[in-house]
Amino acid sequence: MNARDDSGLQALSAEFERALLSVDRPEAQRVLGAQGGLPLTARLDAIVVPALDRIGDAWEAGAVALSQVYMAGRVAEELISAVSPPRPREPRPPRVALTVLEDHHQLGKRMVASTLGAAGHDVADLGRTTVDGLVEHVRRDRYEVVLISVLMLASARRVREVVERVASFDPQVKVVVGGAPFRLDPELAARVGAHATGPSASDAVHLVRRFLGEPR
Repeated sequence: MNARDDSGLQALSAEFERALLSVDRPEAQRVLGAQGGLPLTARLDAIVVPALDRIGDAWEAGAVALSQVYMAGRVAEELISAVSPPRPREPRPPRVALTVLEDHHQLGKRMVASTLGAAGHDVADLGRTTVDGLVEHVRRDRYEVVLISVLMLASARRVREVVERVASFDPQVKVVVGGAPFRLDPELAARVGAHATGPSASDAVHLVRRFLGEPR
């Protein structure tokens, strides 16, 4: 892709972002289809994921309302579902799980769920879990990647227990963490034993692809 193409996709992503924040489904649909010659995954990576990422950053900066973030995610998911190829009648269980660990603030998790869904990933949204509950989910359902969102430092520190207990029965499971404590302290993820962290929802897409061995 040359610089002109890249610039054009950036402009489309900005238009898509504006359409989502305005809850303008027809405009968002038009923008998503404007590069119909590109594979769907390429359009998701260049247009949808960056737009959702910027909306999440804008909410954290106080520039957009929570209702806008929620509706933007819903519209994006609906549009992606409409243009995605039909799924098999009996798809395999999700390989990725997403949870808020012992916190009640779920916006970050919702943004990651929307972004992963827009990128074509089936994700098991476990909602809010405790350490015991999350470990049992992983043991029972055999997830390969577990994404954990936290808001409070105390919850972030409990990730170590999750990592150690999961590793005791399946050392191949990868734990990815995100949330304010990990953004404020870049070394915290390593100290609690997480395999990776990322400051944005789009980072989750790239990390999931990496750990599942899929093209990035």
